[in-house]
Amino acid sequence: MTFHDYLDIFRNRRIGAMLALGFASGLPLALTSGTLQAWMTVEGLDIKTIGFFSLVGQAYIFKFLWAPLMDRYTPPRLGRRRGWLLLTQLGLAAAIAGMAFCPPREALWALAALAALVAFLSASQDIVFDAYSTDVLQPAERGVGAAVKVLGYRLAMLVSGGLALWLADRVLGWPQMYLLMAALMAACVLSLLWAPEPDAPARAPRSLEEAVLGPLRDFFSRPGAWWLLLLIVLYKLGDAFAGALSTTFLIRGVGFSAGEVGIVNKTLGLAATIVGALFGGTLMVRLGLYRSLLLFGVLQAVSNLGYWMLAVTPQHLWTMGAAIGVENLCGGMGTAAFVALLMALCNRSFSATQYALLSALASIGRVYVGPSSGYLVEAWGWAPFYLGTVAIAIPGVLLLRAMRGTIHRYEAEARAGN
Repeated sequence: MTFHDYLDIFRNRRIGAMLALGFASGLPLALTSGTLQAWMTVEGLDIKTIGFFSLVGQAYIFKFLWAPLMDRYTPPRLGRRRGWLLLTQLGLAAAIAGMAFCPPREALWALAALAALVAFLSASQDIVFDAYSTDVLQPAERGVGAAVKVLGYRLAMLVSGGLALWLADRVLGWPQMYLLMAALMAACVLSLLWAPEPDAPARAPRSLEEAVLGPLRDFFSRPGAWWLLLLIVLYKLGDAFAGALSTTFLIRGVGFSAGEVGIVNKTLGLAATIVGALFGGTLMVRLGLYRSLLLFGVLQAVSNLGYWMLAVTPQHLWTMGAAIGVENLCGGMGTAAFVALLMALCNRSFSATQYALLSALASIGRVYVGPSSGYLVEAWGWAPFYLGTVAIAIPGVLLLRAMRGTIHRYEAEARAGN
């Protein structure tokens, strides 16, 4: 690949669409989680009620249940992928605007219903966006495309998280802030008119039965299918363990203030993740999928030693910044390669369902390591625990090494257009 070809990857509409649609995908998440919790806290609701609202996020875990419908049916406008994106984004804009008219103390149940609707539509948008990314990106663009998706998603979370809290508290008030977020969501619809269709659209399933069972038959007919599923669970498991209790560790284990941790995590951590994803995506153009997965997997495992260093050295703000920066940088690189792997494993006829299933499987570690992390810290202490997270990452790297031929085969098939 020449330098001119490399630059063309960043100039094309497919990569630009990843940024715009990544922003639309990330915008609703905080509005039903952290930002909504802050609004309810300011309004004086009790902690049990606030905790109950966290259940609306279950839609993101179970989104694979309705993904086959989005593979099977095509809306009347803009095609199979962009048509569903249009419907979900318009629905999100309306539902977020509706939340503005439901103050927590006066209309709690209406707010709960709208928050659940936003989470459902947001999870549905994620299903179609992941499928669209898999369908539209060329194999050589997947690393960069994954990185740009992360960039758009993280920027949106910053807007609907930190910026939204500041606007609600200092400038607009809560209802007006939610109306502004709804307007931003509606503006994202314009990007769909510019986003390109895949060069060769895949055939949609002919029946709902094929849409449900076809993705499973297709995946498990492949050599090494069960090992691929295990790799998806293990690849970022060490990262998941390291991040599960990181805030508690920095405050209670090391002794930093909540303000110090918030500033470093929300600014330096976010910036490092974005830089890592973009840098990892650009490296993938030269390294290819397998070598990128291997290199970034080793780096994200070793980067957990930064937390171990914090546990065994005197407290210092610069040390915390270095540890969080390196860990997020390497984690962002690993995420870019991992998302590219998920794209490579999907059959474009069933990409919505297969990607939803694979990403749900990948989230097992992130969602369920929290309780076991607490027990391990209590039994071992912080320093041995973070050494243990490095050890937990090793099986995923070793399995990847053993599956070298399989990953190379999928990469070759993707480049051949299969």
